[in-house]
Amino acid sequence: MKLDVLKKDGTKSGESVTLAPEIFEIAPNDHAIYMAVRSYMANQRQGTHETKERGDVHGGGKKPFSQKKTGRARQGTSRSPLQIGGGTIFGPHPHDYVVKLPAKVKKLARKSVLSYKAKEANIVVVEDFSFDAPKTKDMETVLKALQLQGKKVLFLVPKYDGNILKSGRNIPRLQILEAAKASTYEIADSAVLVLQKSSVDIVEKTFAN
Repeated sequence: MKLDVLKKDGTKSGESVTLAPEIFEIAPNDHAIYMAVRSYMANQRQGTHETKERGDVHGGGKKPFSQKKTGRARQGTSRSPLQIGGGTIFGPHPHDYVVKLPAKVKKLARKSVLSYKAKEANIVVVEDFSFDAPKTKDMETVLKALQLQGKKVLFLVPKYDGNILKSGRNIPRLQILEAAKASTYEIADSAVLVLQKSSVDIVEKTFAN
């Protein structure tokens, strides 16, 4: 698949790139995408939730009231989950939610979602550029020129560029990432995938078998 390389003002640069068919034109594997998204979302969980069981709450050294003649259910401790201020039954405790996937499944998932983007014509390739200083207005001008205002955009750069990152971080529905670090979830969650020209080679090398 060939795509024209656009300038940051939205016009054609006269160059084009050919997207590798083994990355952008495979038969998508929906189950691999599902597993990769599930793994990504599970790995975002901190797992720091905590509750106190009956052995963790204060009190309970003395029987709260007499065994008989009160007309109430017998209780041996105020730590009982049935008492106000007592412990929690089967409450959550800190644990790891990480879901690991084989490297081949991760790559298959990313190639599958990239193929979907290519098939739906939701990939834009733009020339390599940077800004002299961080300025949100400059990035908004680029998005407007590319007719991407209001769309959920994932913008991939070949390497960390502080000026581009800071220029786009305050724009709603725009996410800027290094090309090699884009996950299946982040690609799938965008409406349009924008790649700087140098990012195409990085994506192909990173996600190749």
